[in-house]
Amino acid sequence: MIAVSIVSHGHGAMVEELIRATLCCPEVGQVIVTLNISEPLNIVSSDRVLLIENALPKGFGANHNAAFALCQQPFFCPLNPDIAFLGNPFPELLKGIARSGAALIAPLVVSPFGGVEDSMRRFPTLRSLATKALGRYDGRYLVYAGEADFCPEWVAGMFMLFRSEVFARLNGFDERFFLYYEDVDICVRVWRQGLKVVACPRVSVVHDARRDSRRSLRHLRWHLASMGRYFWKHWGRLPRYC
Repeated sequence: MIAVSIVSHGHGAMVEELIRATLCCPEVGQVIVTLNISEPLNIVSSDRVLLIENALPKGFGANHNAAFALCQQPFFCPLNPDIAFLGNPFPELLKGIARSGAALIAPLVVSPFGGVEDSMRRFPTLRSLATKALGRYDGRYLVYAGEADFCPEWVAGMFMLFRSEVFARLNGFDERFFLYYEDVDICVRVWRQGLKVVACPRVSVVHDARRDSRRSLRHLRWHLASMGRYFWKHWGRLPRYC
């Protein structure tokens, strides 16, 4: 029913545990694992696991798009390697898609310390970025675990569950975003299709975030380049939602 796509960038044991967790979910028909860099992994032997080994590293969107080319399931789930499950998240997410008719749904994301992360937000604007830089409102929705489903403007790419037909219709992620903002972009395009993005706080997952753009100059450059591409592509043309 669900094809899960996991891309490892040297995450090792973290990815091994995530693969085991996804294989424990009966809704998962495929686990497509991409090694973006060469690394030894002790992957559970299963006919549900497919392995892609890149000769050269690719960006976020290119990796998940390549995995989607192998998808044989009606749902497709790009999943960050630094995600951990709190039980099986998929039954409630599938119910949420059925309730809402959503094209894309995402769970609540919490930190290892239990705090709610900013994974459900309003579309970035120059004004909102300036407000965020001043330490004020940064566009996140105030959400608590267990609340009802709702329609955010966009959800972060660490855990997205798509209808495969919609992901195909959208031609997947825009690979011109090497890293960052490809999740915002695809949510803009979902809304432009007259479809829905839905958040499901009824279920939570843990994200052990590295926040590389705050520590690495290379990641910061990618972040700024993707931000510029997003504004160039969508400036003044953001869709209506819900």
